[in-house]
Amino acid sequence: MIPDLLVSFIPFIAGIVLMIVKFDYIILITLLLLIFLTTTGNGFIRRKLTCRYCRQKELGCPADKLFNKNQLQPTSSHTP
Repeated sequence: MIPDLLVSFIPFIAGIVLMIVKFDYIILITLLLLIFLTTTGNGFIRRKLTCRYCRQKELGCPADKLFNKNQLQPTSSHTP
């Protein structure tokens, strides 16, 4: 997840700088679209298309643990 966010970090910072220099609604809309695609779009792609068929999750993939919330979370054996 972190490398995916780093790819969009430079365009995001450039968009912020451009908005500080001269505000434009088109830049604001593209920044919001960039944030949406980086977070929600990436989660959808991993959950529905790529991670579903990947064999890496058998070895303990962090992306699989992050995006697949259907799996039961490990619980403590101690019950109050």
